[in-house]
Amino acid sequence: MGGPDSIEALEPFLRNLFSDPDIFKIPVAQKFFAKIIARKRAPKVAKEYELIGGKSPINEWTELQRQMLEEELRANFYSGNTPKETGFDSAKTDVFVAMRYWKPFTDVTAEKVAKGNYDKVILLPLYPHYSITTSGSSFNEWSRVYKGDTSKVEVIRNYFDHPTYIKALNERIDEALLKWSEEKRGGVNILFSAHGTPVSLVKNGDPYSKEIKVTMEEVMKQRGYSHKYHLSFQSKVGPVKWLTPATDVKLMELGAAGVKDVLVVPISFVSDHVETSFELDIEYRHNAEEAKIENYIVMTGLNDSKTFVKCLAELVTQRLKTEG
Repeated sequence: MGGPDSIEALEPFLRNLFSDPDIFKIPVAQKFFAKIIARKRAPKVAKEYELIGGKSPINEWTELQRQMLEEELRANFYSGNTPKETGFDSAKTDVFVAMRYWKPFTDVTAEKVAKGNYDKVILLPLYPHYSITTSGSSFNEWSRVYKGDTSKVEVIRNYFDHPTYIKALNERIDEALLKWSEEKRGGVNILFSAHGTPVSLVKNGDPYSKEIKVTMEEVMKQRGYSHKYHLSFQSKVGPVKWLTPATDVKLMELGAAGVKDVLVVPISFVSDHVETSFELDIEYRHNAEEAKIENYIVMTGLNDSKTFVKCLAELVTQRLKTEG
């Protein structure tokens, strides 16, 4: 997806976002209306970004994940952990970032990859859960702009239930729970907050919400169902009906039920950005305070998690083994 790297980049970023027909289906003159919507929303959203440093942290975290994954893959190749039968040259194991709405744009990265003449191109989404509005949109854009040999392209659709991904989430949850005293830790309610989608997508067969629920259940299963847990959805845009309950509404419900300790797990995000750093950690903190929740903590994103990067490397090497 990407994110604006400055306040000045915010309006063109939003314009690119609202121009995506896989997310916003405007029947005519979509780019024209996207420009108007972006111009109208930019001042409000700019205030949110100013509170988190004037830019999205997603770009730096994604670049770090890229570097870590490249190092992990090359280390696996040189140590012989990657199946020899694939026959791929370890010296040409490169990892690129292709963003959907900001730099580095998909078309720029696609051109670099095409010129690299790689034996295999693997599209690895930083969305564990598949939706046409996220991974689907990214795959569609790649298909539009990639001029290389498409027979060499392989797609990893999702990995919402991958054991190493689940382990990475639980490691972050463990770290967050340590912020409570031992006597209070067991009473913490875990609120899994996922980016919402319109209900119409679910009715049309989009698997995203089901995959989110599977991830949540796998996380809690691995934890032995140690805490009470809940699911909510955030980041609603526009007047159409979205998945419920909304995260801010759920916080009010928990507070009304007498819950005093809440750990929020950003379940659909693999790095921190405005939806976590502002929406969850700043905006919804006010809702938690209003709901009389005494201890409200937002889990740190996977960001530089070595376990998460290991998951990504396992996905790639397994695909090489399958396709080799």
